[in-house]
Amino acid sequence: MGTITVTNLGKAYKQYPTRWSRLKEWLVPFSKPRHQLHWVLRDIHFTVNPGEAVGIIGINGAGKSTLLKMITGTTQPTTGSVNITGRVAALLELGMGFHPDFTGRQNAFMAGQLLGMSVEEIAGLMPEIEAFAEIGDYMDQPVRVYSSGMQVRLAFSVATAKMPEILIIDEALSVGDAYFQHKCVGRIREFSEQGTTILFVSHDPGAIKNICNRAILINSGHIEYVGDPDDVLDYYSALLAKGGKCVDEIKKPEKDGGIRSGNGKLSIAAVELLHNGVITYHIAPGVELCVTVKVQVEESVGEFCIGISIRDRYGNVMVGTNTELLKSNPHTVKDTKFLRAQFYFPTLNIGPGSYTVSVALHDSYSHVVANYDWWDKAALFEVVGSPSDEVVGCCYMPVVFKLVDLFSNE
Repeated sequence: MGTITVTNLGKAYKQYPTRWSRLKEWLVPFSKPRHQLHWVLRDIHFTVNPGEAVGIIGINGAGKSTLLKMITGTTQPTTGSVNITGRVAALLELGMGFHPDFTGRQNAFMAGQLLGMSVEEIAGLMPEIEAFAEIGDYMDQPVRVYSSGMQVRLAFSVATAKMPEILIIDEALSVGDAYFQHKCVGRIREFSEQGTTILFVSHDPGAIKNICNRAILINSGHIEYVGDPDDVLDYYSALLAKGGKCVDEIKKPEKDGGIRSGNGKLSIAAVELLHNGVITYHIAPGVELCVTVKVQVEESVGEFCIGISIRDRYGNVMVGTNTELLKSNPHTVKDTKFLRAQFYFPTLNIGPGSYTVSVALHDSYSHVVANYDWWDKAALFEVVGSPSDEVVGCCYMPVVFKLVDLFSNE
């Protein structure tokens, strides 16, 4: 079983004011330093336990790829240490280690040996590598004629041909087509179920939620937040609304609540769920539901947008909309302290289970322009029972079955 332990990890690069400063430091090594250290990562601590799947997210330039390179040993840390137990398979950069003039088959043999497999092992696994990559005759063509998607197909197939104890993947899968991405996620889940430890970097919230049971948010070279993937991704969304620079207005979740962020010019005073005009937190599938949002006005703003989303217990969005999409943005608010808005669902066709409602108030163009108040998990409700238990799944869609015809074997 594989484990990853990162202790006080940091990475800094030397920055010289001029190229002559670099030369002087080389020629006179014992003189005073002529450079400044630029820290890309600092004070990184975490442990990935055996069989755990951990996702790493953050804005571009946060230090995610540098962290993975230090963990895999392709870059040396400035401070701290990494302790790994178990055989590692890593997919960091697209086609890293592939020689453009060698064929896909030849590169597969070289990449497999770098992963610690013998030539005999790779030869035995080659039919499976070819079958999973699905690049056909290109397997015996030079890699320089491959598209980016074909390169990632081959690289992932080789890296996962033999189940590793630790699998490390950096955003490389994003260049693949949808069909191959589904295949990759299926294989990653299979490995996870069999006990492989997974460290996964992605900007895809769906992939993080579906693959990982814990997430780490890195911001400006530091660990900003560690927790349940749904909570961390909510915090990440709030961070994006602040341009990744300020977190003073972001509140981490308290008991029975979610991430909340915004500048406070407008605020969500209350969120109520109504069925037949009565406040309720338990409804049946396929009935009407009204989400009522009470907004408190602290400061006059221009035209703004109110949005809601309903998510299941895994954080998957069942339905989401806003007044911009509905073409009914509220007008400028002046000389009022409160307003009440309602989103009415005549038939909420979702299956039994627990659901949360998130509410947002932001500029009519984008929440990145002006986020007034964004409240994840502002309310929770249960969909209980089923009128006839005739379907299963996340959606309640009544189905009528009809036997159209019968055929004999003649």
